[in-house]
Amino acid sequence: MEEYIKEICRIAGRGRDVSLEVISLDVDSMVREAKILYDKFNSVAGNVVIKIPICSALDEADKNRYEGLKALSILSKENIPTNATLVMKPEQAILAAKNGAKYVSPFAGRLDDLLRDRAKIYGQFKDYKKEDYFPFEGVKINDKIIDDNGIISGVDLVREIVKIYKNYNFKTEVIAASIRNSRQVREIASTGVHIATVPFYVLKEMVYHQKTAEGIKKFLNDVVPEYRKLFE
Repeated sequence: MEEYIKEICRIAGRGRDVSLEVISLDVDSMVREAKILYDKFNSVAGNVVIKIPICSALDEADKNRYEGLKALSILSKENIPTNATLVMKPEQAILAAKNGAKYVSPFAGRLDDLLRDRAKIYGQFKDYKKEDYFPFEGVKINDKIIDDNGIISGVDLVREIVKIYKNYNFKTEVIAASIRNSRQVREIASTGVHIATVPFYVLKEMVYHQKTAEGIKKFLNDVVPEYRKLFE
């Protein structure tokens, strides 16, 4: 595993950050693990960022509610860059920025899953695949918008965070995570987000269009022999 991670850091190179995640839930353990990861791998290319869960509580009563924020603050003061992960609402993103996170990762696709599951009550999205498109303007059922405390889609989540950060000139960069399809990439990009994590199947979807393929066929058919001869 150590050589595997080092190779990833080498391939990414300087200027392309690699996020490595802690596995504990309390602040002391998270800070200890963060330092282990940073000391072990940052020397490879100077590009290691530590992923810290914005809230490590397993339920509302869990005492670990603030441990992630504490860890972000401590690591920031020790100049260890962090990525506040599993962000599901703008309020969490505000706290991440205030506690020195270099990056914040809102999970757009997972928020869409939550909203689709809520819409199931009304008979919509009974069966859906995670890569299915979810409208950025939300879903209206019986004159009621399905929302999560005012957030109506994964794109809306990212858009609100970007807007808040611009309003207050926060230096924290936004990583739109859990991207599910090419249309969502386009809508995420329109928010002005800094970074998006895009799976390979989505990249394939982004680059192809049936009319482009049709045009290629026509171009090939239109090549006259005299022009083709230039390449021989």
